[in-house]
Amino acid sequence: MSRRITANVYLSLDGVVEAPENWHFPYHDDATEEAVMAGLRAADTLLLGRKTYDIFAAAWPDREGEMADWFNLTPRLVVSSTLQDPEWKYTTVLAPDRLVEELTELQQQPGLAIALHGSITLVRTLLEHGLLDDLVVMLHPIVVGSGARMFPGNGPRLPLRLTAATTFGSGIQALTYTKDY
Repeated sequence: MSRRITANVYLSLDGVVEAPENWHFPYHDDATEEAVMAGLRAADTLLLGRKTYDIFAAAWPDREGEMADWFNLTPRLVVSSTLQDPEWKYTTVLAPDRLVEELTELQQQPGLAIALHGSITLVRTLLEHGLLDDLVVMLHPIVVGSGARMFPGNGPRLPLRLTAATTFGSGIQALTYTKDY
């Protein structure tokens, strides 16, 4: 059995994924945090793109609590062609040109799931290569208006299957999609 790669993304009703730190927190509550933590507890590795890595490395080391402990103490992989010596402990850099091969090998090793947070370009890449097993979309009841969208207008067709749906009191819907290709 192979290790699953599971992505968790925050999405507005108009498809924006960019800068959720500017619109997510009014909807954040204990129930949504517990849902995110449940996904993290099922994983023993964190996978990030370079931009998300920089945001997380600047924010999480100064925080406390179970989620901060998970992000700070869990081994992480960051996909980057420019990062040389990551300062955030437990970080390994993956070269973009070897990403598919390295993740395919990693999935065959023993361990828990590999959690991917944000990192939309990386999410798209993994979907296109059939490496993303689960896509958890945290759909927020807000129209942001502008910003990078989850999927560009010219991407490939990727059939997905809805395998779980939860609506939280905050109005966020957690929609879990599994690859169907």
